[in-house]
Amino acid sequence: MDNFELSEFFPYLVRVYYRAVSDAVSSVYSKRYGLTTSEWRTMAVLGPTTTLSASEIVARSSMDKVNVSRAIKGLQREGFLRRDIDGQDKRRAVLRLTEKGSEAFAVLAPLVKQVEEDLLVGLSEQERTMLVKLMERVKNNAGELTSLIGCDEAHE
Repeated sequence: MDNFELSEFFPYLVRVYYRAVSDAVSSVYSKRYGLTTSEWRTMAVLGPTTTLSASEIVARSSMDKVNVSRAIKGLQREGFLRRDIDGQDKRRAVLRLTEKGSEAFAVLAPLVKQVEEDLLVGLSEQERTMLVKLMERVKNNAGELTSLIGCDEAHE
């Protein structure tokens, strides 16, 4: 393909945009509390009052089991997260933020929401809604392509 230009390649641009947005947000929680992206995302999924298992965090966070496991260990080590046995199912461990974790979340949530607002400055509500809808459409297209490619490889 003679006219391929990486700087115009959509998947590359998505990565560039992701990196810029992620760096802006991560600067808030990494500088203030030393959290990794996975630790912050785990904290954000749990919020100040939610109790979930590790597999539920995986399902809600778009992280894999390894990243969630590392995040849990890091949050426990720093005293932000507590692991308990479920009162109704003794085979199940549940995770919740400690008081320290809830306090950190209460500090960080408005700060990251402000970063979100700053990232979207200059976009009208209509443009913000359209941006989310377009990203959702691309995500759905990617999912369909992944399914199709997976089916094609299975038949080879």
